[in-house]
Amino acid sequence: MFKPKNIYYEKDIMNYQLGKELMEKYADIPKIEIENHNNIEEMRKKSNKEFMDMKRNLIIGIRKTHKFVPNHKTSDFLVPYTSSGCTAACMYCYLVCNYNKCAYLRLFVNREKMLEKIIKTAESSEKELTFEIGSNSDLILENEITNNLVWTIENFRDTKKGFLTLPTKFSMVDSILGINHRGKVIIRVSVNPKEIINRVEFGTSRLDERIEAINKLCEAGYKVGILIAPVIMVDNWKQLYKELIMELDSKLSLKVKKEVFFEIIFMTYSFVHTKINEEAFPNAINIYDKEKMTGRGKGKYMYKNDLRRDGERFLREQMHKYFSNSNIEYIV
Repeated sequence: MFKPKNIYYEKDIMNYQLGKELMEKYADIPKIEIENHNNIEEMRKKSNKEFMDMKRNLIIGIRKTHKFVPNHKTSDFLVPYTSSGCTAACMYCYLVCNYNKCAYLRLFVNREKMLEKIIKTAESSEKELTFEIGSNSDLILENEITNNLVWTIENFRDTKKGFLTLPTKFSMVDSILGINHRGKVIIRVSVNPKEIINRVEFGTSRLDERIEAINKLCEAGYKVGILIAPVIMVDNWKQLYKELIMELDSKLSLKVKKEVFFEIIFMTYSFVHTKINEEAFPNAINIYDKEKMTGRGKGKYMYKNDLRRDGERFLREQMHKYFSNSNIEYIV
């Protein structure tokens, strides 16, 4: 269980029930009042080497941005929801591109307003819409602190239309297993080879724990997906990902293998990641490879096209061998 070192909070959070609950829950934690959760000066001034120490803090505020972003993968919209950032530290985390070293966990207490907009949008649409509520954070992790995912499912399940979806790298799913979700929630669990999880995805659940969570979620009636993401082309990457797919085949339940869908995403990296990782994790492996990667916009890198095409062919071959009846939604 995450226990923050300090709490930084906007004073208006006390106008919300969740704000009061969180302040009471962490009554013994030192607190610092702030004007704006987006601009904490003392955090911005810290060095990259303090990255992990910064993630020991918890920021509580009110979300002011509620713009839905159209999406064309496994949802119709990416929706700003109850948190951003994370307590974990994956060395490729895309949130670092947006927040730099300030990719710590921020909680937003005005959940009623956010869910109300989702419900209104869903019920006014002529077609069924799916809303991605976990694009800025990990709601399985956040739920351990706020119980927001339980609250969300219980308050969304009676809508006439619409679905919610979220990805996770965590296995703490027991609190949502007994909820009558009415099939309106899709949970996608991200996996990687054990070696990559252990050496790159710091602070996340282990592979065996994630596989167990997938089996539990499917048994509880949730629609489940598996993200093989991000695919990182370390020297022996093909062997590692072949073994990962074989392990999924051997440990997933028959029910999961009958119903699951997949997403496969190759890693995108950035100059910001390089600078933070060099200073915050000086003894960690270097996942940037200038021989394999090429520029992708300002300060960002992706695998070269020929390597990317070869990687896609390889992964499709392995998936066809072990999961021939499962749909791959996309490979990017």
